[in-house]
Amino acid sequence: MEVVWAVGQVGAVWLAVVLGFIVLPSVLGISLGISEAYMWVLVKTLEWATIRLQKGAKKPQPQMPATPTASGIIERDETPMEKEIALLHRADFEFSHIFYFCRKGFEAIVEDEVTQRFSSEELLSWNLLTRTNVNFHYISLRLTVVWVIGVIVRYCFLLPLRFTLAAIGITSMIVGTTLVGQLPNGSVKNYLSEVVHLTCSRILVRALSGTIRYHNKENRPQKGGICVANHTSPIDAIILTNDGCYAMVGQVHGGLMGVIQRATVKACPHVWFERSEIKDRHLVTKREHVADKSKLPILIFPEGTCINNTSVMMFKKGSFEIGGTIYPVAIKYDPQFGDAFWNSSKYNIVSYLLRIMTSWAIVCNVWYLPPMVRKEDEDAVQFANRVRSAIARQGGLTELPWDGGLKRAKVKDTFKEEQQKNYSKMLVRNGSVG
Repeated sequence: MEVVWAVGQVGAVWLAVVLGFIVLPSVLGISLGISEAYMWVLVKTLEWATIRLQKGAKKPQPQMPATPTASGIIERDETPMEKEIALLHRADFEFSHIFYFCRKGFEAIVEDEVTQRFSSEELLSWNLLTRTNVNFHYISLRLTVVWVIGVIVRYCFLLPLRFTLAAIGITSMIVGTTLVGQLPNGSVKNYLSEVVHLTCSRILVRALSGTIRYHNKENRPQKGGICVANHTSPIDAIILTNDGCYAMVGQVHGGLMGVIQRATVKACPHVWFERSEIKDRHLVTKREHVADKSKLPILIFPEGTCINNTSVMMFKKGSFEIGGTIYPVAIKYDPQFGDAFWNSSKYNIVSYLLRIMTSWAIVCNVWYLPPMVRKEDEDAVQFANRVRSAIARQGGLTELPWDGGLKRAKVKDTFKEEQQKNYSKMLVRNGSVG
């Protein structure tokens, strides 16, 4: 009985500290400076570790095979294929010309532009979390000791703290939205729903040790509009709702995510759909929404899947063919403190959350871009590409024309045939490339 009593007392003290020093300031939207102090110590520690690694790298080390880095594992010639083939055409045909096409084929097999966007971003230096490069070797006893201390801090202190905060935030979200959902539709319900979403999002951001910098707040999405952003992680929604409320449109999930979705939809006009009905539900919902200027801005991730924080892939045109004002948002995470990318084909949501809750912190920048509207001479695809380009430029991301659906599906035969036609035109020089 004494042991149980002692454990209960410790638990009560722990909960009181968490509520008093973290949850309450989160609810009030203030900071006690604890996060700032933690980030200062963390930055100094990682800077010291980087210096130690650089010094150790100067010493002779056994040669190891190279692995992918941020710049890729092969050196590509960035000259467009059309120009290179034009150069080949200036000279008489030689059998060696076929090696150009062989090289292009090998490059696509070894490191194509698509699949590498669905794996974690490689780091240039070790962040004391995981070894992302085999060229990292044992450097010194001090660095090893710091790493061991970091493991103890992350798993024995930060993880229980973050788990407690996440439990409070998720429970508050489920209970709060369920209660608010019982109220009749009206201004009171809308107000309380926004308060619940905003408050719980702030708690959940603290559960991730989140440090978020919002830029150009004068461009924040307004009611009756559509907010579109690049997509790296499920926590993108939490990052954005920490600074404002949105009506979300997204795919139905199971498990814990499904419980949250079913609870939040009672208080706020979120729309959750099955993947098979994405097109019809998207169009109907967004047309109704744009017509009502009193509704919260819709939050949509038009890539349709998570990309690894290095690129922006093709935007689905559905969000851009109904008119209305589009509010672009660029989100860029700092991978030095933790990998925010969710590889859904490799980790379920619980495993993913465990990974990020045992990282140092989630640090990111959010840029609100000026609102954009579709021009008279633009179709939906051109408008989507223009918005995507603006997001990519602001976030420092690579812009790719590929469909993120290739993460789960094969390339369509029609696309293959189109590329074959372009390829044949370049070879026989009988027309421009379309």
